[in-house]
Amino acid sequence: MSEFFDNYFNIKKMIESKREYRQQMARVEALPKDYQYVFKKIQEHMWMFAAGSGYDMMEIHSGLIELFEAGAADGKHVLEITGEDVAAFCDELLRSARTYTEDWREALNRDILKKLGKENDSK
Repeated sequence: MSEFFDNYFNIKKMIESKREYRQQMARVEALPKDYQYVFKKIQEHMWMFAAGSGYDMMEIHSGLIELFEAGAADGKHVLEITGEDVAAFCDELLRSARTYTEDWREALNRDILKKLGKENDSK
């Protein structure tokens, strides 16, 4: 329960996170328009799957912004960075994040193993 309060009701952490987010979005606004558009579409997509407090998404955003800044500085088109399958690119970004789909998978497996009397046998 303490972890819950540390992540969800930590006012200091929330304020710092909001400040960091505003700084990140200012960096996004400095990118070329096509990069901004793709970033925002990726961001929308990623947040649909974000689980927990979402703080791990901030790290992913930061890395994506750095990648986009480097690509823009090199004069690359944004799709040279992401590839044309932007959804697959998003899937790769989300590999390190806790997602709802991961939570749903864990709950499904846990419920079935519990019902069948095999709780913790799979670990």
